[in-house]
Order: sequence, then structure tokens, then C-alpha cells
Amino acid sequence: MTGPRPYFFCGIGGSGMSPLAAIVRARGARVAGSDRSRDQGRTPEKFAALEARGFTLFPQDGSGLTSADQILVVSAAVEDTVPDVVAARRAGASIVTRPELLSELFNAAGLRVGVAGTSGKSTTTGMIGLILHRAGLDPTVMNGAEMKDFAGPDGAAPSAVVGAGEAFVSEVDESDGSIRLYAPSVAVVNNMSLDHKPMDELRPLFLGFVARAERAVLNLDNDETAALAREAGERAFTYSLRDPAADLRAEAPRFRPDGVDFAVTLAARAGRPAATASVSLAVPGLHNVSNALAALAAALACGVPLGEAAAALGGFSGIRRRLDVVGTAGGVTVIDDFAHNPDKIAATLQTLHAFPGRLLVMFQPHGYGPLRLMGDDLAAGFAAGLAADDVLVMPEPVYFGGTVDRSVGSRAVAERIAAAGRRAEALADRAACGARLTALARPGDRIVVMGARDDTLSVFARGLLERLG
Repeated sequence: MTGPRPYFFCGIGGSGMSPLAAIVRARGARVAGSDRSRDQGRTPEKFAALEARGFTLFPQDGSGLTSADQILVVSAAVEDTVPDVVAARRAGASIVTRPELLSELFNAAGLRVGVAGTSGKSTTTGMIGLILHRAGLDPTVMNGAEMKDFAGPDGAAPSAVVGAGEAFVSEVDESDGSIRLYAPSVAVVNNMSLDHKPMDELRPLFLGFVARAERAVLNLDNDETAALAREAGERAFTYSLRDPAADLRAEAPRFRPDGVDFAVTLAARAGRPAATASVSLAVPGLHNVSNALAALAAALACGVPLGEAAAALGGFSGIRRRLDVVGTAGGVTVIDDFAHNPDKIAATLQTLHAFPGRLLVMFQPHGYGPLRLMGDDLAAGFAAGLAADDVLVMPEPVYFGGTVDRSVGSRAVAERIAAAGRRAEALADRAACGARLTALARPGDRIVVMGARDDTLSVFARGLLERLG
């Protein structure tokens, strides 16, 4: 970012936009923005909080863009007909995409940790950010989700932290191809699997990301990232839950409903002695052990000793909407979760099924495009992960307007799951799903609200808890 020019964020309430806007503002620029969700009256408390933090908000009608001095920040997929884009062009303002701006800030940092992969990015980014913060590196952290450990006095958890140190830790997105813009000192790739793009498109993107890095933290438990480790050669720093060839391994995990304890071993290599440490995580599930290994490996690559990094992880309190317990009423626990692709859904179901209680799941697909791409895998994943007495209900995918093929909806997926012998229903809308869940619920059940790209899912989850009370 250069100069004092004012920035205007189109879609400022988005999970990727609001933290970037916070970083830009903290570095001295004036920041305004608009959001279609605000115009529609969705999540008003979120936009009130943005205004309270000093952001000027406009309707998304172009009225906030009047000067050639302004810089309009848009998502990579924004349409040219959006009024803010039309107004910016009319005024002669510059237009940059969110990933272009973020990568510019990231690439200018002295120590750049980029976190990529299909699943676990936000949690791993938050873990690394906390470790580097506790180690005194005062990092800037850009996350796609809210980090509980950096909550302010009002309890609000930010998606971005602005530090004065040289370290910049950022979640990096492959879904729009913008991963190719980043040049990390340390590249972290947790895993690779089907999500937004076919695998033959994903592989070269991740390979290039790793090739540009000075060090690459890679997971040997995933076939695709293990292949990347072979390509990276001596630059690879590997981790695993089970492979003895990995640099960093987790051993003897002991699971709790609210967390997991495990030992971590750093293998001896030329010029590096072996080391061990104990980790006590306050977030549950084997997938979070893997995320913790990735964070520890990244911290080691940044010069933080293993024991210090492991101790810092003991204070990690989690990421909002990642197996987030909303509360319990009438003996029924409501959980809010971001799971939206087959791997994330499998991890959530596996973690919850490690402890007693029927699961009543509402899954809202995060778009019609992803549903067409992943429908078969989603159906297979739910069929494998749901228990015989669990119940899944599905509304139609999230849709906020625009031109998209809506020919494939939730019913096709629900029918495939039901055909495989599990209880799955496609209902008219989210209200019908809520009514069905609360009617089914009995003491000991856990209601799980799953989905991405829709902030009102958390509001919906809180509403279910109130109805149960």
C-alpha cells in the first residue's frame, strides 16, 4: 500500500474483506465501504460494529465512489454491473481485487507465512498467529475467520491483527486462483482435496505456491501434499500423525470432549537435534492435532523453539464457527460449524461421534456451483459419516443474487444420502429446517448447524438455542 489515498471496499462485511479493511485502516488509510447484506438488513449488528470501529458505510449503489483519488477493492468474482464498479469507472478511481491488495501487503513483509490447503486454513492461521504473538514477534495476522484469542475488551473476536513486527501470517485462497500472487517465506499446505476447483486445476496452483517458498510445511498424511513434499526436496518440513519419516510427529493422542492431549516429536536431522514436547489443546478432534502440527512446524521454520511453541498452543481457544458450542438448553447442545466440503464435514462428524449423543444436522450448501461440483462426494461423505439414528436436513444453497446456474439443488444430494440408508431430508427453506430440528430434538442430542459464506447461520444457531430453552 502506498500513499494516503482512501480505500473503498465493496462487500466490506465479507470474511475476507473486513479483516483486510482493518489492516489497511490500521496502516493509516481512510476506509469506507458498502455491502449488499447490509442493504438487505442482514446481520445489522456486524455492520454497526464496523461503523463503531470507524468505517464509513454506504449503500451498495455507487454513492460512496465519487473521486479519482479513491481505490475500489472488489472480490475477484465481482460483476462489472455492480453499481460500485460502474461508479468507480465513471469517477476514474483505481480498481484492485482483494487478493491483489492482500498479496501486495503480504509480499512486502520481512517474514511471510502463507497458509493454504482445502481444510484447516483458518484454524492453522490462528494457531500460528498466537504462537508468534506469544513468542514476541508481534505479527500481523490476516484470517478468513474470527480469532477468539485476539478478542478485545468488548468480547468481539477480530479476523485480523495488526502487529508492528516483520511477520505477516495470512490465509491464502486457491478457490479464485489468487494463490499464485503470493511469495511466502514459509508456505504451509495442510491438505489438498476437491472443493472449489477440480484437482487437475488445483495441483499446479499449489505446486507453484510451494516452489516460490523458502521453506514448505507439508502434510505427509495427505497423498497430494506428500507429493508436493517430494517435489520440494530439502525445502520441505514435513509433519504427520503416523508417518515415521516426517520431521514432526504427533503420538499417543488422548481425546476429551473439549480438546485433545498429545506428545510431539521433532526428528533429528543434520544440524538439528531431536526434541519432544507435550501439547494440550482446548479444541477437539484428530483434525486439530494435524492443524497443530502444521502450526508447530511453521513456528519452527520461523525460529520459535518447539517447547515454547507447544506451550503457546495450550492457550489456543479456537476459531469462531469451528465446532463452536453455542450453548445447551433442555439437554440439547447446539453447535455452529463452518464445515462445507467433504473433508471438513467428515472431520466434524468423526470428532462428534467420538462421544455419545445423536446428531441432528442442518447443512446449508455454500453455493449452487460447489453443489454441482461436489454433490456426489458430499452425498457419499454424509452417508459414511452419519450414524443410523442421526438426521440431516438441507435447505437450498446460500444465494445472494447474481447470475448462477441453479439447476442442481439440495434435493438431489438428500435423495442420494437417503438411498444409501441414512436419514436425510431436503426442506423448503431454513425456517422449515429449524422447525424440524427442534421438533426432533430430545435430551442428549446435539444440533449441528453447518455451512459457509453466510453469517446469518450463526444467528440461526442462536435462534435454535432460544427455541429449545
